[in-house]
Amino acid sequence: MSTGSVLMKTWRGCALAAALQVAALTVPAAAQSVPTYHGAADRAGRYTMPSLTWPRARNLRLDAGFQPRFSGNLYAQPLYWRPPGAASGRLIVATESDTVAAIDAATGRTVWSRSLGRAVPQSSLPCGNIDPLGITGTPAIDAASGAVYLDAAIAEAGGVHHLLFGLSLQDGAVLPGWPVDVAAALRAQGQDFVARDQNQRGALLIQNGAVYVPYGGHFGDCGIYHGWVVGATLAAPHRVFSWRTRARGGGIWAPGGIAGDGRSLFVATGNTIGATEWSDGEAVFRLAPDLHRSLASADYFAARDWRQLDERDADLGGVNPMPLDLPDGAGVRHLILALGKDARGYLLDRDNLGGIGGSLVTETVARYQIRTAPAAYPAPGGEFVAFQGPGAHCPAAHRGDGLTVLKIGAGTPPRLDTAWCAGLDGAGSAMVTTTDGRNNPIVWVLGAEGDDRLHGFRGDTGEALAASGPLSGLRHFATVIAADNRLYAGADGRIYAFTFGP
Repeated sequence: MSTGSVLMKTWRGCALAAALQVAALTVPAAAQSVPTYHGAADRAGRYTMPSLTWPRARNLRLDAGFQPRFSGNLYAQPLYWRPPGAASGRLIVATESDTVAAIDAATGRTVWSRSLGRAVPQSSLPCGNIDPLGITGTPAIDAASGAVYLDAAIAEAGGVHHLLFGLSLQDGAVLPGWPVDVAAALRAQGQDFVARDQNQRGALLIQNGAVYVPYGGHFGDCGIYHGWVVGATLAAPHRVFSWRTRARGGGIWAPGGIAGDGRSLFVATGNTIGATEWSDGEAVFRLAPDLHRSLASADYFAARDWRQLDERDADLGGVNPMPLDLPDGAGVRHLILALGKDARGYLLDRDNLGGIGGSLVTETVARYQIRTAPAAYPAPGGEFVAFQGPGAHCPAAHRGDGLTVLKIGAGTPPRLDTAWCAGLDGAGSAMVTTTDGRNNPIVWVLGAEGDDRLHGFRGDTGEALAASGPLSGLRHFATVIAADNRLYAGADGRIYAFTFGP
């Protein structure tokens, strides 16, 4: 039986189990596990901390005694895993020096550290802005097997390689069958993956027994790159399968990478290069687990003005699509929210993406490019969605640049309004804590490469609740995670931990 047949069978036969798994991950129980970017497959960035109420948030404190150190600049979000029966969890970090480390989340002690190879100097690349280039996209944890999976760019005698690794969470040992050389595996299938020209910026996703890895290009749009999604089965990593944009370009580079709803994968592509007919750029795609190409309009959406977006480099690929389940009368409406560098929000029907120009709602929601990951949390009669960027329609009582919260409400078509805005200097990705999945929502966002502070805002009104002192080493798009009644923020060579006093 072919790999595709196996995956299609898994998709159809295990859809309910997968949907329940994703539903369970949407709000991590007491945030005791952070196995993937923003905590869950839907990338909602929603964490539960029962003791973190609005008043307690005002007591935000940096734990000065928590000072773990590791090698390399950190672009990927840290993950959190608690070994069975252990008294404390571990933070898993992966850096641009191709170093992966496990840090005791209570003490900051390094449990293990592993170097995977020599990172790629920027001088070996045709363009780019990360030096050296190693592990950039956020890895993914498979708790069932106690393993973490990631892509590492590695410099070897033969040039640049993208290697997919599976590592034991216990000691960092490389698992049997790994690593997988992506270019070599695809070459064996007659496909040309130019490893030097591809960059792996977006977060990985584990779903239906496979790990999925998105690829785009380097800063500067140089060389022969495409938007790729490459999958490998966890039990048999030599089983590699893929999807790519037909035109050159169309990178999948959003920090949130691939989103999932338990059945399908969703990715957003950027600008294509030299395309005279639409060839997969400026689009949102629904992909099946075997990554076969579908030409049905129900399985993709593209902006009607894709040519102009290509020319302006104002693409959709900078923000991951976000699946949303919106209560609508007696049922639930399945939506996708896409946010673009064109400053627009697109609401899509998740069951029928609509093809070119097929959005339910298209609205200018910002006054500048949107390029970081959003976060979603419940609102009365709908959902709030927070993103870093100056709002286009901020209420008069909530003027402020840098953070915008939309409200998506039920209706035909659904409503897309601006709930509140707040002042923020920096380019971090938002996340949200609640005490029980709904109450005491707090939007947390780092002023990365701006004021470099951690900010907390009341999720219903935008009232400022907390701000830390300046933090060094933050990279743009950085986001925080919540676990064990703490917030953690990763930076170059270190992790910051925050508590909330008595």
